[in-house]
Amino acid sequence: MGQIRFGYFLTPAAAEAGTLLRTARTLDRLGFDLVGIQDHPYQRRFLDSWTLLTAVAVSTQHLTVFPDVACLPLRPPAVLAKSAASLDVLTGGRVEMGVGAGGFWDAIAAFGGPRRAAGEAVRALAEAIEVMRLMWSAERSVRFDGEFYSLGGVHPGPRPAHPIGIWLGAYKPRMLWLIGEHADGWVPSLGFAGPEGLAEATATLDAAAEKAGRDPASIRRVLNVGADVPVDELPDLLIRIATELRFDSFVFDGPADEAALTHLAREVFPRVRNAV
Repeated sequence: MGQIRFGYFLTPAAAEAGTLLRTARTLDRLGFDLVGIQDHPYQRRFLDSWTLLTAVAVSTQHLTVFPDVACLPLRPPAVLAKSAASLDVLTGGRVEMGVGAGGFWDAIAAFGGPRRAAGEAVRALAEAIEVMRLMWSAERSVRFDGEFYSLGGVHPGPRPAHPIGIWLGAYKPRMLWLIGEHADGWVPSLGFAGPEGLAEATATLDAAAEKAGRDPASIRRVLNVGADVPVDELPDLLIRIATELRFDSFVFDGPADEAALTHLAREVFPRVRNAV
């Protein structure tokens, strides 16, 4: 395991638009590694996530940005891949791709997207991984004929500045098997799974990777950590999750004032890194 990375879950609240980029610059200055932004286009109180990711990336020097996670039913994978590659080129390789199968189906359908059953959502996500990788390839033209997506002789480009990782937000066995077999990373949330649920999911993911002939350690593990975890309990909890479950990145959701962010950067991060 390399050095543990730390990030912040920047809520795209339109009412706080004036402070979002200031917060991003503070994170950059304090040495945070990542910024993740949730993607709910149907939420009227939110800014568009990809637009905000772009603004954060070009307003900072070091932060890696990623959708945490992109709503696939409302973002065609070929266009999503083109957007990610373009921003990766513009920022010198500071973009990763978090993707989710979708979940708020009434809201997605109301916004003009498809309503997919659970099995359909998993199959669509599997196709999307293939489509995005084709769009990032060095091939002159690419074709794909799937159940949900297709490419008919598309010319890929531009190529990303670095190999963009595809990280999936997932909890259920079919999705965990998809990650183990095909994806580059896993992005769960502690609040949804808890340490025990993460341990069970980790075992499933590892088994899937091994069956596919992959090294489970090659799969990035990025954990969203909510504000409900008391700050004084964070170091020991993160050390345990990192050492026992091999999570290599933590993205925090909590107070965005400079004092709270400074405490994380100066007190929590070094303690966890030194222990792991």
